[in-house]
Order: sequence, then C-alpha cells, then structure tokens
Amino acid sequence: MESSGPSSCHSAARRPLHSAQAVDVASASSFRAFEILHLHLDLRAEFGPPGPGPGSRGLNGKATLELRCLLPEGASELRLDSHSCLEVMAATLLRGQPGDQQQLTEPVPFHTQPFSHYGQALCVVFPKPCCAAERFRLELTYRVGEGPGVCWLAPEQTAGKKKPFVYTQGQAVLNRAFFPCFDTPAVKCTYSALVEVPDGFTAVMSASTWERRGPNKFFFQMSQPIPSYLIALAIGDLASAEVGPRSRVWAEPCLIEAAKEEYNGVIEEFLATGEKLFGPYVWGRYDLLFMPPSFPFGGMENPCLTFVTPCLLAGDRSLADVIIHEISHSWFGNLVTNANWGEFWLNEGFTMYAQRRISTILFGAAYTCLEAATGRALLRQHMDVSGEENPLNKLRVKIEPGVDPDDTYNETPYEKGYCFVSYLAHLVGDQEQFDKFLKAYVDEFKFQSILAEDFLEFYLEYFPELKKKGVDSIPGFEFNRWLNTPGWPPYLPDLSPGDSLMKPAEELAELWAASEPDMQAIEAVAISTWKTYQLVYFLDKILQKSPLPPGNVKKLGETYPKISNAQNAELRLRWGQIILKNDHQEEFWKVKDFLQSQGKQKYTLPLYHAMMGGSEMARTLAKETFAATASQLHSNVVNYVQQILAPKGS
Repeated sequence: MESSGPSSCHSAARRPLHSAQAVDVASASSFRAFEILHLHLDLRAEFGPPGPGPGSRGLNGKATLELRCLLPEGASELRLDSHSCLEVMAATLLRGQPGDQQQLTEPVPFHTQPFSHYGQALCVVFPKPCCAAERFRLELTYRVGEGPGVCWLAPEQTAGKKKPFVYTQGQAVLNRAFFPCFDTPAVKCTYSALVEVPDGFTAVMSASTWERRGPNKFFFQMSQPIPSYLIALAIGDLASAEVGPRSRVWAEPCLIEAAKEEYNGVIEEFLATGEKLFGPYVWGRYDLLFMPPSFPFGGMENPCLTFVTPCLLAGDRSLADVIIHEISHSWFGNLVTNANWGEFWLNEGFTMYAQRRISTILFGAAYTCLEAATGRALLRQHMDVSGEENPLNKLRVKIEPGVDPDDTYNETPYEKGYCFVSYLAHLVGDQEQFDKFLKAYVDEFKFQSILAEDFLEFYLEYFPELKKKGVDSIPGFEFNRWLNTPGWPPYLPDLSPGDSLMKPAEELAELWAASEPDMQAIEAVAISTWKTYQLVYFLDKILQKSPLPPGNVKKLGETYPKISNAQNAELRLRWGQIILKNDHQEEFWKVKDFLQSQGKQKYTLPLYHAMMGGSEMARTLAKETFAATASQLHSNVVNYVQQILAPKGS
C-alpha cells in the first residue's frame, strides 16, 4: 500500500500525539497554521572577503516552500523564522497546482518583526487569504553573508590552508540564519537543492542523493522528511573515498588517506549492529565528512552525511564511539525527534543508550562500562560546577522565551537521559525484551516528533504488567521526578563490568599520588596494552587527585610519553588539564599547541576554565592563546571563551 508519508493511515488510527499541542517558544513561525510539504533551495556560493560590500562572500538564490494551509478558517499571513543576516529581496506566491493553466504567480508584500537575539520573524501577507487545505508555493529570493548559521572559513582555518571552506550548522536554532523556514523540530519535510559553486570546489549536503550537474553545480534530494535543523551544506576542496557498501568518507585532499585508513571497513559493522537492534536504517547512505579543525563539535548527525571533527583521525581507530553515537542518531533524533528543545534528552539520552548497546555487542561490557563511567564523571563534574539544583539539571528543561536553546546545552540530557533510559530497561528486567521495545518505539514514532508523555505512555502500554504495578510512581523514582526535578539521577546503571579495567587505573593513580612514588610498582603496570578509555579514566583519576606532590607530574610525563606526547585529542585534553591543575609550567606550551590545532568546544572550554582557574602564568597563557586562535574559532566558541576570560562580576 502506498503511504502518504508520515501521516499514513496507520498513524491516523493511533491516538493523537501530545506533541501535536506542544509549543516551541524558540520559533517565531506559524508552523501550526501551515503544513510544510517540501523545501527547495537554489543557491550560488561565492567566496570573497567578509561582507558587506560588493564581491563579498555569500550564498545567493531562492528558497521555495511548498505549503498547505491547516486552519479551517484560512489564513491571511504566514510567519517564517528568519534572521537579520538574511536579506530577503522578493517574495512570490504561486497558487494552483504546478503545471495548471490557471496557476497564479504574484509578488506578495513581506516585512520582518523582532523576535529574539537569535532570530526574527519574516511575515508574508497574502493579498487574498488562502483557504483551508489550499496548497501553494512561496518563492523567496534572498542572500546570506556573515551570520551565525553559515560558517565561512578562511584558507588558514582549513587543514589544507589553500582554499576557503563554508559549512552550515543548524542545531539548534541556527538554520533560520541559512534559509527562511519553520525552524522548529516539531515539523518535518523533504527537501531538494541545487547548489552552484566556484571552480575547484565540491558541495555536499545531508541528502539521500548527490549528483553532479555540469562542472559547477550539484543537485541534492532528501526523500525522507526531516526537521529543519538537519538540513546541512558544506562546500570546499573535498575528495572522497569508499569505505563500505553504503559509506564513503569526504575530507580535504590532505586528510583523505588518513580518513580512509581510520574508517575503512568499520562503519558497516556499526550500521548493521544498529539495524539488528533498532530496525532498518532508512536513510540509504551513511557517509562521513571530516570537517576543518575549527569545527566546534565532535560530530553533527546530519542525515546521510555526519559532519565530524578531524580529531577523530587519531591514527588508532580508538575514537570510534563518537561515530557510533552519530550513527545511533539515525534512529534516535533523526527518525524519532524531540518536538522542542526542552525535550532534548529524548534525542540524546536515547542515543547514549543506543550507542552503548552497540558498543557492548561489538566491544564487550567491560569496555562499554568504562566509557560510560567516563560519561558519568563528566556529569558529576558538570553538576559540581553548575550546582545540582540548577534548573538546567532537569531532564525536561523549561526554556524561557528569548533564551537561545543552545545556551542550555550541557551533559544532563546525555548522561542523566542515559540513566533514565537505563532505569526503564532495569524495570523491564530483560535486555532482549527492552531491545524489542526500542525497535517497536522507533517503528511507532518514526518520521514524527514527540514529547516525553508520548514515549512514556507508549512504554506503559507496551508493558501492561509494569503499568499495572504503577512503576511510573514508585516513591523516589517517579517518572515526573525524573523529568522535572534537577539533580543527580535517582538510579545509576551498574557499571561494575568495567571494574576489571577501572581498578588497575585507580590503583595506578593512587601510586602516583604518593609523595614518594614507588617506581618499581609503577613500572610493573603495563599500560602499553591499555585502550584509550582506560588511559582517559586513569588521567581523570590523576586530575581528581591533583595537584600531585611536587615533581610527580614531570615524572609521570617522562614515564608515559604515550600520554604526554599523545596525538589522541581525548588524551591531549586530560594531559592539558593536569598540566594546568599542577601548574607544570614547562609544559604549558602543549596546551597552547592543542588549542591551536583544533577548535572543538568540548576541548576548548574546559581548558580555558582550567587556565583561568590557575596561576597568574596560566591566566596569561589563556589570554595569549585566545589572541592567537580567536580568528580560527567558531563564533559561538569565541563568545563562550570571552565569557570565561571576562573578569568575574563584570
């Protein structure tokens, strides 16, 4: 039977979703008054100096939205999310079906309205109101130059240092600064795009198909409905290499060999394991794009084409869990999506759980529990810094109007979310049953956006015996408490299978904390066989015990060059933190080196916090490093670092 997309008969027969009534305070658009059926972008990219002014860099062209009026009484205006950096030159309304003789094309008036510091409303006024269920197309001619959604990199910010690069980052609310849209995760649509680039450049997008049209044009089509934040574009000097039956890596030519080496043959195993657990992989291809070093995230799960940090090219296949995390988003986040950003844990808590299920099957329980222990330590650290009672430490965050959802970003939705999903698995008491439930959950809500209530009601219906037992209101573990009370998770999954890897790391850290380290005992521990996460766990313990007795850190670095001279970013971060916490000034240069080599937010901010919390020398290092690297960082990261560097109370 042919389905008419996400609103096929199956879901029509189902109870209505709570998310259908959900508000999204982060969108200025009338996304409940109109259904968006398809978006088409026709853009030309021009590299040049930063604008404004003639010849400056920008994307120019048209966005065409295919819409259907949902209001029974019709509507006389349409509101879209936009941004002051988008210059809309013209709006044209196309009424009647494409190809109809009587298709009307008319220019329509539009104006902007203030909304928040991260966006504005674009209001399009219909000369004659559109009627209920009427379908029409709106064509917007626009240009975008400098702005938060489209990130322009100068050649020196790339790995190859020869050609510029541009990419978009939509999550959470930045795509309104790329094209006018319903910028909310509550609604989904298919999209297509035609992108023209200068000679010698290649465009890639988060789309099912990639097609060269002539020497400088690329055509893309995404055949599955996705929320606006997952539409992504990158243009640069790019090469590609096949690494699996449905996967290739994209990277700058100078990185393509390393990328192929690191990921050849491994991605398919991750995908196949995910499919076994969570159901079919619906996106067709799974490709990876290695971003320039200034990319602020570990990965961004743009469908069909995950954007990842080049820090993952560790040369030892040790950071694959980031890829497994992004692959897991193919089911959790991209297929079943949080309906607003206050429910971000539905994307990330499930994805952490899914990632660790795949990892347990492929790498075993000990290794996975060790990785999860590292995650738990990050949550502990975050809650210590922010205060347990901080409202951001609820699973369901109340985002106030005017607050940028990105500013609520922290470890809680990931790791506390993981604990809640683990608790629900623990209530079921049978891993196979819970795996089967997750597959059913994905199938039930695929291509839709939901709230916690939709998920929890489905859970209790799927396990009627748990519903009968009233598991949603066990004192201390009430679902409501999980969602709405800040603080440490009421339940922690058992990570004891990781003890076999954690105990030796803890004992070794103890030895190094002694005022006279027992070198014989230390040398008896063969850390050469330790995997990255075991070393990371060891360094976390050293950091907790820091400052160590004088001279110990120097000795530690000399004993383990594999750590103190690591190329692996996770190790470089921890070693940098240890250097700073112990004020080991002769190695301060390593911190600066690391921060010059990449701009990932999760590595950059903790090191600036550590520098500013350190000695006078460390604070000077912070200011010098920032002066040297600010031009190569993402604008969000620049703002966050400036806040860290600002003297308190200013």
